[in-house]
Amino acid sequence: MQIRPFQPVDEESVIALWERCELTRPWNDPRRDIARKLAEDPSLFLVGVEAGTVIASAMAGYDGHRGWVHYLAVCPDYQRRGLGRQLLAAVERALQARGCPKLMLMVRNEHPTLIDYYRRQGYDDGDFVTLGKRLIADD
Repeated sequence: MQIRPFQPVDEESVIALWERCELTRPWNDPRRDIARKLAEDPSLFLVGVEAGTVIASAMAGYDGHRGWVHYLAVCPDYQRRGLGRQLLAAVERALQARGCPKLMLMVRNEHPTLIDYYRRQGYDDGDFVTLGKRLIADD
């Protein structure tokens, strides 16, 4: 798998990947999320490509202290080959290069196997609760 920055031509493939991996939600418009990321810092939006096909993605951000990774996905047909680990490592390197001391991610409770996967990658539960507030509706 080749890891490279997202390109606009990848949009439909990335959205299809997110849908296949059940990452999209009715209240989040993936096209708007992509446009927002491209306006903010496109260098932290990575895709994994094999034979010209997008098979993985990761969208990261950095606030000066914590990095966050979102939309980390590997096409189910390519899972269990270490590709998610490769993509996550690429995100970690990109954030470390910026001086980022900590990387955070969120996993929905409905995916306990993913929680176990991230724990095996060195991620753990913290003594905190993640809260969110919608500022702009995507409807």
